[in-house]
Amino acid sequence: MTKRNDDWLIEQKYVDNVKLAIERKLDTITENAGDLKESIIELRRNFWDDVTINLDDIHEVGETFTSIKQQVELLSERERAHKQSYKQLQSLRRLAYSPFFGRIDFRENGEEQAEKIYIGLASLMDESEDQFLIYDWRAPISSLYYNYSPGPAEYEVPNATIAGEIELKRQYIIKNGRLKSMFDTGVTIGDEMLQEVLSNNANTQMKTIVATIQKEQNQIIRNEKSKYLIVQGVAGSGKTSAALQRVAYLLYRYRGQLQADNMMLFSPNFLFNSYVATVLPELGEENMQQTTFQSYVEQRLGREFTIEDPFDQMEYIYSDHEASGKTARMAAIRYKATDEFKKVIDAYLALLSHQGIIFKAITFRGAAIFSANEISEHFYSLDNANSISNRLHLTAEWLLRELAIFQKKEWKNDWVKAEIELMDKEEYLRVFREIESIKSEDDVTFNDFDMEEKLLAKQIVKQRLKPVKIAIKKLFFADVKRMYRRLFTDDGTRMLSRAADLPDEWADICSLTVEELDKNELKHEDATPYLYFSDQLRGKKSNTTIRHLFIDEAQDYSPFQFAFFKQLFPNSRMTILGDGNQAIFAHTMNSPTLLSPEVFAGVEHTRITLKRSYRSTRPIVEFTKRLIAGGEEIEPFNRDGEKPTLTETNDKKQFLEKMLLRISLLQESGHQTIAVICKTAKESRIAFRELGEQFNVQLMDKAAQTFSKGILVLPAYLAKGIEFDAVIIYNAADERYGQAAERKLFYTACTRAMHELHLFSAGPRTRFLDEVDESTYHLL
Repeated sequence: MTKRNDDWLIEQKYVDNVKLAIERKLDTITENAGDLKESIIELRRNFWDDVTINLDDIHEVGETFTSIKQQVELLSERERAHKQSYKQLQSLRRLAYSPFFGRIDFRENGEEQAEKIYIGLASLMDESEDQFLIYDWRAPISSLYYNYSPGPAEYEVPNATIAGEIELKRQYIIKNGRLKSMFDTGVTIGDEMLQEVLSNNANTQMKTIVATIQKEQNQIIRNEKSKYLIVQGVAGSGKTSAALQRVAYLLYRYRGQLQADNMMLFSPNFLFNSYVATVLPELGEENMQQTTFQSYVEQRLGREFTIEDPFDQMEYIYSDHEASGKTARMAAIRYKATDEFKKVIDAYLALLSHQGIIFKAITFRGAAIFSANEISEHFYSLDNANSISNRLHLTAEWLLRELAIFQKKEWKNDWVKAEIELMDKEEYLRVFREIESIKSEDDVTFNDFDMEEKLLAKQIVKQRLKPVKIAIKKLFFADVKRMYRRLFTDDGTRMLSRAADLPDEWADICSLTVEELDKNELKHEDATPYLYFSDQLRGKKSNTTIRHLFIDEAQDYSPFQFAFFKQLFPNSRMTILGDGNQAIFAHTMNSPTLLSPEVFAGVEHTRITLKRSYRSTRPIVEFTKRLIAGGEEIEPFNRDGEKPTLTETNDKKQFLEKMLLRISLLQESGHQTIAVICKTAKESRIAFRELGEQFNVQLMDKAAQTFSKGILVLPAYLAKGIEFDAVIIYNAADERYGQAAERKLFYTACTRAMHELHLFSAGPRTRFLDEVDESTYHLL
C-alpha cells in the first residue's frame, strides 16, 4: 500500500472519530435541550399559579412584584440557554456533514513535535482528553493556514507572537462525513480546492468561502486596526465574500463586546440583500443589519417628498440620450455629488447663521400663535457663537414655555365649551378617564361640577395642542424645504456670490432643481445634500450603536455621501468595497467615488487591491478584461471553459430564434441559473415578453427581493454583485452600448457569468468590442 493510501486511511479514521465525538455531543445537547424546553413550557404554563397577589396589603404587593421578577428572570435564563443549545446543535450538524477542510502540522519553537491543527467552520473539543479536535477557522492559530506555506511561520495571540514551523499543509473535501479528496499545498489554497468549488453551479444564495480564503482575502478578514479599510477588487475577486467572513471573524474575535446589531451593511439593492443573507447563519452567526441607502432616505424623507430611487435615475440616464434637459440634469447629478457642493451648502449655512433662516408661523385653529417674524427675532437674539441647531433647540424651549401660557388662556374660550357639548360618549369617557387618573395621582376628590368642567376643558385643549407641541419639539417651525429651494434661486445665488465658487452650469442646475421641488419631488442626486442640510440645521442625526459599517459597491457612492456617513456613524469603523470599473452611476462616471484615493487624503486608512478574478472561467476573463482601461492588470484564475460567443444579425426574427436556441442548449448543459441581462428595465420587459412565449422566465425589477433558479431577465444594474451559471447579453448592439458612459455598464453585465457568456447583437455590434482581440471569442 502506498504512503498516500496510508494517509487516506488515517485521515478517514480521524474523520470517523470526529463524527463519533460530534454524535455524542449531539445526543447530550439534544437531551438537555429537550429538558430545557419542557422546563420552559412548564414555567410558562404555571407562571401565574406561582404568584399570589393581594393588592390590599402594600407589603404583599412588594413581595408579589419580587416574585414576578424572579419568575421572569428564571424564564429568560432558561430561554437563553435553550437558544444557545439550538445554536450548538446547528453548528454540530454542519460539522457532521463536513467536519474540517484544512490541516497544518505546526511545531512551535522549542517544541520537539508538531501539533496537528485541523481547521473547520467551528471548534470542537474532545472533553475526555481536554484537547481540540477541530479549531475554528477564525482562531488565531488558524491564520497560519491562510498566510503561510510549509516553512517558518508565526501567528499573533493577545500580547504575544508565537513562532515556529509548518511541517505540513493539507486540504480536504469531505461530504456527508466521507473523505472525497485531499491534497498537500503551499501558501495559497490549492487550485484543486478552488477548481472543485468554482466548477459548481451558481446558487441563488452566496456561499461561505472559509475553505478557499486566499492570503489577500485573509488580510481583509482579520484586519482589526484600520478605521477605514478600502478594498478595490476586480469583478469576481471575492471582496463581498471576504467582507462577510470579516463580519463573522469580528463577532468571534470580540465575542461579548460586539454583537450583530452593532454592524450594518449598505448594499446596492434588496435582491443583493437576499443573495448574501445566508452566509453568516451558515457560519453560526446572526445576520447584521442590512439596508440600502435608498431605504434610509425613504425612512427619513418619505413623508415629505416623492423620492426618486437610483434605479429610476439610471433608467433616465441610459435611455433617451437626446431627451430635453438631459444635459442640465447630468450636470446637476455630477455636481451635487461633489465635495465642492458640500462646501457650497456649508457656505450657505454660515450665512444663515447671521440672517435669512425661513421660519413658519405656528398656527392653531386657523390663527397664528407665533408669527414667523416673532420666531425669527427670538432666534437671532440668541448668541450666534452657538450653532444654528443649538439656537433652534433653545428657540423651541422658548416656544414651549409660551405655548404653556397660551394653553391656559384657551381653557375659557367658547370653542372649548362647544366641543365639550358636542363630544360623543366614547370620547367623553376617554377624556374623563384621563381626568380621573389625574385626580388619583393628586389624591383629591372633586364633587364640584365647575371644577369637573374646568378639568375637562384643560384636557381638551391639551389634546388639541398636542400636534403643535410635537411640531415644535421636532423643529418644524424652521422651513428646511423652502431654505433648500432658495439656495437655487436668484436670492440664493446672490447670497453665495462672495462665499462660494459656482459651476458654469449653475443657472441650469437651479432651474431644474426648483422645478422638481415645486412638485414636491426629490431627485436622487438631491437626497444626500438635502439630508445633510437638514441635519446641520436641526441637529445632526447620528447612530452611535453601529461600530462597524460595511459599504458594498462603494464605487456607487460619492465624496459627499462619505462625508454624510462619517456624520451619521461617528463611532464606526468602515469596510469599503467596490470596483471602479463597475462605476455605472452618473455621478461616479469619470468622477471621484468612495474608492478614490483623494477622498481619504490625510485620513488614516488601509487600502487592499484584489486583482485576481475567481468567478469566471479564464476565457471569459480574458475577454472581459479587454473591455475596460487597465484591464491588463486583471489576473484570471486558471479554470478552463468555452470562449464567449457573439451572434450578430440584422434580422429580428433570426435574432430571437438564435437566442431561444442558445437558452435551450444552456438548459441541456445543466446550467441552473441563466441570466438574460438587458441594459434597462424597459428593455427587460421587452425581452421578458419575447422569451416568455417559449420558456418559463422570471422578470426581475427593482422591487425584487429574491430569485429562484431558472431563466431570469433583469437590467444590468440589478445584477451587480450576483453571479450566474450562464449570461446572455440581450442586445450588444452599438445603438444600445455606444456611449462612453455605457462602457462600464456593459463590462458589469458581462462579468456576471461563471461558466458561459453569450452576446447577441441586433445590428452592428458595440464599438467596445473593436478593442477586444477577436481570438478571445467566437463570432457565430
